[in-house]
Amino acid sequence: MAATAQKLTPIPNLERISQRVIRILGCNPRPLTLQGTNTYLVGTGPKRILIDAGDPEVPDYINNLKKALKDFQSSIQEIVITHWHKDHVGGVQDVCREVLQSSDIKVSKFSRPEGHEEYNIGFPYNFVKDNAVFQTEGATLKALFTPGHSDDHMVLLLEEDRAIFSGDTILGETTAMFEDLHTYMASLDRILQIRPSVIYPSHGPIITDPVDKVTNYINHRLTRERQIEETLGQDPNAWLTSMELVERIYVGLADGLKHAANINVCQHLLKLVKDGKVEFEERDGTKVWKKKCQSNM
Repeated sequence: MAATAQKLTPIPNLERISQRVIRILGCNPRPLTLQGTNTYLVGTGPKRILIDAGDPEVPDYINNLKKALKDFQSSIQEIVITHWHKDHVGGVQDVCREVLQSSDIKVSKFSRPEGHEEYNIGFPYNFVKDNAVFQTEGATLKALFTPGHSDDHMVLLLEEDRAIFSGDTILGETTAMFEDLHTYMASLDRILQIRPSVIYPSHGPIITDPVDKVTNYINHRLTRERQIEETLGQDPNAWLTSMELVERIYVGLADGLKHAANINVCQHLLKLVKDGKVEFEERDGTKVWKKKCQSNM
């Protein structure tokens, strides 16, 4: 998912975007999904791989998926899920019922850590490991473990084109949300090392300058970290809540997006605590933060 208040680039409901890739928009627009969830049919033959399945109960998406399969005279070989969030996996049961008319299909993803629930699709997942390979006519997809946005996140490398399906790790517009900044930064670096030719994100338009985009993502997070440090440093004795930091840093941000911004700020603060630069206290059930005094050596 993403957070944005900017005007978004229109995305067609159905579009062939390369010889091997057809994009079907999830028809589920809202502030945190941008134009909606991009799902992708990958391959060139009569059976193709579907990457993600959008939200549940979205008839327009199902109709567009049916049209894509009819137009390109193909069916779905299997479904690969980038991560457990509802706007990516929630539509699996609808695809099985309305498109395939069967649940006899492999739905693959990385498993979540022990004790964390999976989204219930009504039948078992096929859990895979890092570097798992999915093959269909005309396409080879390698699954790369890229946690950070979620604890089970994968991106998929289309080896024939050196293209990356980035899930929610990198978005076509705006920056992404994450639940663990440390692992998220490592995942960005893993994608950067691949130097992909193009990125197909789960939200927003195609990214045709992928190296610059990923580099900008990394620099943006480092800049945000400096902003938090500088804001706390304006009064080294003041204890601030994370939402007070949001108000001072994200000036003019719409109220509906402040919660998402607060999550990101909290992740930065936790990282800064690990780095020994920030400390916190619990006051009436709320964490308050301040810049940690650095002793002179």
